[in-house]
Amino acid sequence: MHVKPLDLAKLVTYQKGSVVSKELLKKRTGTITLFAFDKGQGLSEHTAPFDATVLILDGTANIYIEGMLHKVKKGELVIMPASKPHSLKAAARFKMMLIMIRSE
Repeated sequence: MHVKPLDLAKLVTYQKGSVVSKELLKKRTGTITLFAFDKGQGLSEHTAPFDATVLILDGTANIYIEGMLHKVKKGELVIMPASKPHSLKAAARFKMMLIMIRSE
């Protein structure tokens, strides 16, 4: 585990035509993962059995929750509720931190 401040946006880099991820923490109780999405890339619609928190680190993301579009920009956070269909799409490239906490 890191015990010093981290510049999260610098820990993951953009790659043309790709989604790049870097796991920072993986425990039985949850994960913290950084992502960099190039323009046009995304994650298809899916559900998760627990809430997923997304913090935008750079750029702007199009996040769909139950079909409703949420444009989220750098510094903003959105919580995608458990069991609700959601997806992400990069109209322009963006970076995000995903925090997944499992409920017992």
